[in-house]
Amino acid sequence: MNPSTQGDDTDTKSLETPQEVELKLALSQKSVEALKSHHLLTQAACETHRLANVYYDTPERALEQYRVALRLRGDGARFVQTVKTAGHGHGGLHTRGEWETPRDQESLDTNWLAGLGVTPFEQDAVREHLAPVYRTDFQRTQWLLEHDGSHIELALDIGEIVVGERRVEIHEVELELKGGREDALWSLAEKLAEHCALRPANASKAARAVALREQHWQLPPCAQDMPEQCLERAILGLDAFQDSRQQTYLYAARQALLNLVRHDDPNVATLAGRLAESLSRTEWLDCRFGQQWLLLMQRLYRQ
Repeated sequence: MNPSTQGDDTDTKSLETPQEVELKLALSQKSVEALKSHHLLTQAACETHRLANVYYDTPERALEQYRVALRLRGDGARFVQTVKTAGHGHGGLHTRGEWETPRDQESLDTNWLAGLGVTPFEQDAVREHLAPVYRTDFQRTQWLLEHDGSHIELALDIGEIVVGERRVEIHEVELELKGGREDALWSLAEKLAEHCALRPANASKAARAVALREQHWQLPPCAQDMPEQCLERAILGLDAFQDSRQQTYLYAARQALLNLVRHDDPNVATLAGRLAESLSRTEWLDCRFGQQWLLLMQRLYRQ
């Protein structure tokens, strides 16, 4: 099958695919301490680990073509081998296939990969030619929270993505639903945004590493009559600006938001206009920006 024409739902032949549902948020560096001191977190126990992550692919980038990520993560004592498929997402909320297996050594279990039913790993040539392509090194602090009747794991990652001589910083939060309703993820994000400068992010660490290697950050098209596309382009534009520091991506995010100013819902139009105006300022990522962005997504996704 041609990977370029393969949809997300056909990435795997497994009848029951383990699902990961999470909301990814990017933080300003100044907001890290504000997040840690948030009253929802100070009342909960936390654990901190230093994680080294190596991502694998073939020289021909077979996994990248199928939008599959293979990672070996270790904290110096334990290792976990993980496979993730692209799945689908909107506004920073991601639902995707995820498989994990523990390892007692820093090496891949290719027999386990062969039995997953994930398309590229069914090919012997792919499994035999897997090699490290980039890495992410970060400190992860985790809290298990009870919020709105749901169980949520909050993970704060601080570190860097390394591709050859190129590096970009990681300052992000992942809210993973362990049990309950997806709405609880949004509700928790809104509570955090009251005290922390944050914004939804769509680019995974693996996708950021690929873009850093290629020095090319691809943004999806958006049409004025497709408001969700416009919001996705704006989010990815800010992701690209964060790592490239190229003003063209900030401009693209602003233009995508301006497309929403013509939306039939006056609340959507007003919020989009305010966010677009904020991006014309040097210091645009503040608490108000994050709160307005989450309100905008609520109007578009949670009606």
